Amino acid sequence: MRRTTLVLLALAGLLAAPAALAQHDHDHAMPAGKPASSTFDKLKSLEGTWTGTAGPKGGEASASTVTYRLTGGGSALIETLFPGTPHEMVTVYYLDGSEVRLTHYCAAGNQPTMKLAGSDGKTFRFDFLSGTNMKLSDMHMHAASLTFVDANHIVAEWTAWRDGKPAEVMVFDLTRS
Repeated sequence: MRRTTLVLLALAGLLAAPAALAQHDHDHAMPAGKPASSTFDKLKSLEGTWTGTAGPKGGEASASTVTYRLTGGGSALIETLFPGTPHEMVTVYYLDGSEVRLTHYCAAGNQPTMKLAGSDGKTFRFDFLSGTNMKLSDMHMHAASLTFVDANHIVAEWTAWRDGKPAEVMVFDLTRS
């Protein structure tokens, strides 16, 4: 009798597991129409090649190319800055539950992660959340903004921090190629 009870309990646990997993997935799923989902859809519209200029705010800018491509069945947008150069960097934009996040794989060798801090539907502002391979006092990208001037023109600003405070802003002024 004890063995039968144990077998029935084990079987009940196996049968309940898929339902528990489905509930877990449901708890983390984002309902259609949520602001993060529409923001991510707007970011996904960047897919393609963009050209223009990049340089320090108020300083000399040079020619630049940035590419955007979807991966992971459309669940992540990969931005490649300076493709094919020694300074190539990648940023991955993605949804994490109800938040839009990015992780920037920097030429400085660190990986800051930022989350969407605000948007008016035209400008999307990201703020530092955490980072790997770095201390907060190390030079790293700490904030970013992306402004859709129109469907074929964007301006991105990346704010670097050094010694715990803002140091420099890089500006990318790009049009769709």
